[in-house]
Amino acid sequence: MAIISLLLLAGCSQQETLPKAENENNSEIEMDVSIPTIESILEDGRYPINDNGQTYGPNMGDATIILGEPDLLLAVGENGKTGYVKQVDLDGPQPKTPEEAVRLTKGAKPREIPLYNEDGETIIGKFIVGR
Repeated sequence: MAIISLLLLAGCSQQETLPKAENENNSEIEMDVSIPTIESILEDGRYPINDNGQTYGPNMGDATIILGEPDLLLAVGENGKTGYVKQVDLDGPQPKTPEEAVRLTKGAKPREIPLYNEDGETIIGKFIVGR
């Protein structure tokens, strides 16, 4: 399996919102990104859940062993935008055979995936996997 380097936010000390994003026409729109704190997740014993039933939050380090990975993982996308990437998008295509795994890793190139707000639907930017 190829090693994928990700710039993920490992810890936020407080709940914060980021006020602006761009739509597909590159015009500025108001957008809040809810970022739960590591402390609040540990206190609650779970990640927050959006209206679509997806969990979201930052990388929890060692606590990931207990909590698991959220469906939407906090990340910094292109141009420094903060949002969430879907775990399934990060994983990308999975090989079915050892030969396919070798082929996928040999030709591995950076790929672009959507960066969402915490609803897991609203695209606020893009994230490059494999840089």
